[in-house]
Amino acid sequence: MKKKLANPITYQDHAVDVLAQVATYVRSGQRFVLITSVDIKGGSARDLGSLAVVNDAGEMTGYMSNGCIDQDILLQALDCLQSGSARLLQYGDGSPFHDLTLPCGGSLSVWIDPSPDTAALMAAHTALLARTPATLTFYPSSDPNQATAGITIAYQPKVALTLAGRGAIFRATAKVAHAIGFDVTGFSPDLHDLDAVTAYCKAPPTHVTSQQGITKLDLDATSGFLTLFHDHDWEPAFLVAALGTTAGFVGALGSQRTHAARLAQLANMGISELDLQRVKGPIGLVPSLRNADLIAISALAEIAQAFAYDQQLVVDVQQSRQMA
Repeated sequence: MKKKLANPITYQDHAVDVLAQVATYVRSGQRFVLITSVDIKGGSARDLGSLAVVNDAGEMTGYMSNGCIDQDILLQALDCLQSGSARLLQYGDGSPFHDLTLPCGGSLSVWIDPSPDTAALMAAHTALLARTPATLTFYPSSDPNQATAGITIAYQPKVALTLAGRGAIFRATAKVAHAIGFDVTGFSPDLHDLDAVTAYCKAPPTHVTSQQGITKLDLDATSGFLTLFHDHDWEPAFLVAALGTTAGFVGALGSQRTHAARLAQLANMGISELDLQRVKGPIGLVPSLRNADLIAISALAEIAQAFAYDQQLVVDVQQSRQMA
């Protein structure tokens, strides 16, 4: 007998990507179930508030574990969609599913809702696309006839990375940053480099022709910025513009000697000591690399470390509602 294939899962990490799929279903009228992690004890592969969605064809976008229980959650979601009733499930310690274990230990509770607040989900998606935080409130309950405490989760925008540079390291960093899910923006004086990174950028990259034209960058607290030049003449204008924003990470390529000269030049341009301390350099967790791909990975690891806070934050678990 031919073995039945597992239902497909598209592994998406960030809430905005799961909500993008939700928005598609809402606009097309396709039925779906929203899945949210609402309680974690001990180790976990995912954050509290992580999202997934399952449509009526059995396609899942997002995930709750590293594959050990996601197929069961998918099947449970399809049952909820068919019955029309929500379900609170617990996996791991204290779970009734003794054949489904969590290798990382602890326990995970997920809320499976076939009738989520679509207006709230669409509003959250719109806010995250506009790079502003969004909140969603969930009311998980094992008894639908009782009032339950609400859990409000704040979701941060996806990390955005702006690159200014040229050459192999510029190209490699754009490629790797795109592969790991950063929203990439590019600036370069070299048209060939811009052509090479266009496929990795969220919007067409920008050709810069003079340092005088570099006056403003669109960066926020969840944005990183890197200069990736071996000819460092372009750096000052870009760094001054980046330091004029609330960018969460500002870094520059080069040696220790180059970085000391860079900071001295910025100080002579009137940059404050506090802002000088924001400029990380030489970038990268691994020093003295000579391979473009490895330099890119090392630099992006440092940026990931800088943004290592939870993308989801529990705001309030004290809210409650009256059940009809």
